[in-house]
Amino acid sequence: MLPDPGARYSAGALADSPNEKSKRSLLVLFSVIVIDLIGFGIVVPILPYYAKSLDTSPATLGFLLAVYPAFQFIFSPIWGRLSDRIGRKPIMLATILGSAGALTLLGVSDSLLGLFAGRILGGVFGANISVATAYVADVTREEERTRWMGMVGACFGIGFVLGPALGGLLAPNLDGSWPASAFFGTTLSAHIEPFGYGIPMLLAAALAAINFAFAGWALAEPERHANRDPSAGRLEVLRNPAVRRFCVLNLIFSLAVTQLETIFAYFMIDRFQFDAMHVAFILVGMAVLMGGVQGGAIRPLAARFGERQLALMGFAIMAASLLAVPFMPTVGWVLLPLALSAIGRGIGQPPVLSLVSMTAAPSERGSVMGTFQSSASLARVLGPTAAGALYALYHGGPFVLAAGLMFIACLLAIRLPKVRESESR
Repeated sequence: MLPDPGARYSAGALADSPNEKSKRSLLVLFSVIVIDLIGFGIVVPILPYYAKSLDTSPATLGFLLAVYPAFQFIFSPIWGRLSDRIGRKPIMLATILGSAGALTLLGVSDSLLGLFAGRILGGVFGANISVATAYVADVTREEERTRWMGMVGACFGIGFVLGPALGGLLAPNLDGSWPASAFFGTTLSAHIEPFGYGIPMLLAAALAAINFAFAGWALAEPERHANRDPSAGRLEVLRNPAVRRFCVLNLIFSLAVTQLETIFAYFMIDRFQFDAMHVAFILVGMAVLMGGVQGGAIRPLAARFGERQLALMGFAIMAASLLAVPFMPTVGWVLLPLALSAIGRGIGQPPVLSLVSMTAAPSERGSVMGTFQSSASLARVLGPTAAGALYALYHGGPFVLAAGLMFIACLLAIRLPKVRESESR
């Protein structure tokens, strides 16, 4: 069994409770994350069309999509370690400003090389979720942490709902018309329409610039980082067996999630002849459902069941629902396991984030969270390849693999530390 992380880093290492200043800082941080993810979400549905407008082949598009998580994998622990050394706020500001630059480069690019440069820089500076989760862990008590990590997940849900919606509104149609022209007037439209698919990217860059100014003014540095003595990089933190277990768990979980994310549109097209708009509506609905669970229900659930049992419950729901998806006969029936998988993800992910943050001393928390997040980025490099190959053999293959991976995640979750129970003794 893994040692109880709370036994190693207890009173004195963590704040007694999030005071009013800490709560305000958390609200500011969450708003920063939401704006950050809206910018990311704007790009996701537009990039394939942007690349296609430059006569990019499907194989090259695959590489273009892969470089972002590949550089996230490299830089997540780097940013986390730097935040241990010089503070959470400076790194958040640097990465937000870098993201603004990367999005601007995407927006003005008229070549494939420019798109690759923008995506590489986007991956480098978009690897700051590890810093954000370390910040949350810095200013919350262990028994409250799952609730606040759930709020991080809810921020993801909001960003992934609003971002694609804005991107779809601002992107030109296939016939060259621009849906948003009625909102901007003739004169302004004439100046910005030539940017075509770059317009959503430039809006995302503007949001990131505003986010940089807002975070610089409102975001406070956690007080516990007044004295820093960081010594842990990725290899060092992986010597901790608890961290290794959490990273393996996150890799398996993320590999399962990428199976659905990669192939779902193809599945709905081939099975039910759904167009992109209807597929987007389903994904938005799943994001809303997952965000609602993480933003509201996770606190009473964590208090009732504890982190380990909650993670096990969520993973089991995901395993069963993902396995059921390819066997559903109609769209209505498909929506049921998809909804359950979103609920399972909303239940299972926050307690794991909470637990992994408890395995780290404050001086190495950024490194630990960065290494943990880089395992998810690695999954987003490897997962789409596996999903595509399996789908070519059998359309239900990626869903079966995802279910099997979540079953393995359940087995690993059984051996997670029981923080609530250990605290109640």
